Amino acid sequence: MDAERLLRAVVVVTAALLAAMVAGWLSALVVRRVGRRRYRRFMEQLSQACRRPWRAMLVVVALLVALPFTDLAGSAREMVHHALVIALIGASAWLAVRVLFVLEDAAFRRLPVDVADNRRYRRARTRIGMLRRLTAVTVTVLAVASILMTFAPLRTLGASLLASAGLAGVVAALAAHATLAHIFAGLQLAFTDELRLDDVVVVEGEWGRIEELRLTYVVVRLWDERRLVLPTTYFTTTPFQHWTRNDSRVLGASVLYLDHRMPVDALRAEAQRVVEASPLWDRRDWVLQVVDTTETAMVVRVLASADDAAKAYDLRCEIREKLIAYVREHHPEGLPQTRVAVVAPPEQP
Repeated sequence: MDAERLLRAVVVVTAALLAAMVAGWLSALVVRRVGRRRYRRFMEQLSQACRRPWRAMLVVVALLVALPFTDLAGSAREMVHHALVIALIGASAWLAVRVLFVLEDAAFRRLPVDVADNRRYRRARTRIGMLRRLTAVTVTVLAVASILMTFAPLRTLGASLLASAGLAGVVAALAAHATLAHIFAGLQLAFTDELRLDDVVVVEGEWGRIEELRLTYVVVRLWDERRLVLPTTYFTTTPFQHWTRNDSRVLGASVLYLDHRMPVDALRAEAQRVVEASPLWDRRDWVLQVVDTTETAMVVRVLASADDAAKAYDLRCEIREKLIAYVREHHPEGLPQTRVAVVAPPEQP
């Protein structure tokens, strides 16, 4: 009799696994057929990302359906059923998170950042990424909570803990205070439009772009490809320079130290020629001014506008290089000089 039950269980489980395989094959076929007509790239990515969790969920569902036909009884059947329910919850959460990732990637493809005015796209990408992470965390927490609630002793324990929020609750709240502060700061940055992906900022004296905006930290890609990792609370409590808050266009400044004999009008004419000939200038603003003077030199500043910070930096370097070459070739007397007066000692009587 035991051998017959074992054989029956093996046959039922094998049939359930075969049914799950057939269902997985049919669902993949349907996805491919739909993908040929519309949303091909999205359906291919969805099929590739969700293949494993979908198959795992089909196998668990098939085993749950087949369990009553296996002749298992008593505690063995309850244990197997409990394990399958836990596996189903885990597979469902796995599938939901994968679907969220695919949807985010599809939304990102419709929001390019390699365009001239991408501020709206960057804001949308930042919020979508933050929502995906929040939803993924929520799904994970719900899955873990659902699994714990399948155990009767844990349900009683959870109720007693909720009913008695004493010293342990206060300690836990204090321990979680820093993490919660970072999380709320990350939400504030994303949904109040204070910070977006690819924004240009100056933090800790370093120029860079926002590469990642997480719930608890921000990654800034510096100009020399280093990464500066800062907590999200840094941007809500510490002043920093935001070069693309409302507009990506910026003014670049090139400063020259020249001798007082340098003719400013000639230098201004050359600066105009250099700026207007440069493809980096956005045809908006430029100006040359003597902004300061010292005992040995005058300080000349050239301001020129560009579409973004990267172009403004290159434009500053180009203006500086060409004006120095111009002064050296046409007005060498305008280069900084140090004057020394040699005074002969008075003749002795």
